[in-house]
Amino acid sequence: MHQGDGTAALMAGRVDVATYSIHAEKNFPVRKARSTLDVPLADGTDDDGYMAALTTTLPSLVDSFAPTIILYQAGVDPWQGDRLGRLKLSHEGLILRDRWIADLARRRGLPLASALGGGYGADAMEVSARHVASILALGGASSGAA
Repeated sequence: MHQGDGTAALMAGRVDVATYSIHAEKNFPVRKARSTLDVPLADGTDDDGYMAALTTTLPSLVDSFAPTIILYQAGVDPWQGDRLGRLKLSHEGLILRDRWIADLARRRGLPLASALGGGYGADAMEVSARHVASILALGGASSGAA
């Protein structure tokens, strides 16, 4: 998955918006935009590595910035079989990530809005299934430490 460079560039200089990007360090673009917090991951990072990075970096940003809403771009390109993602999350890892994000928002009393993104492959139905799983995971969050 690539850095959220478009979002970072669009929000550059805004003090009322914090941006967070967790992404494959060596993926597109070569020159990264600057997010409020960028978390670059090595190619091949798996479920455990991804969740360790996410759970140790995002809560402190949320707590220090104190947002009134979380806008979450739920990319499914970190999946291990994605054509362009470069990370190695399993289907279960993507679901764990999405449930954890929803729980983070819920525990802090924050509204959560999500947009689908990423997901590259020859089989459109398979990519669509990843998106559907993300939506369902976000809607049915029930556990996860934040």
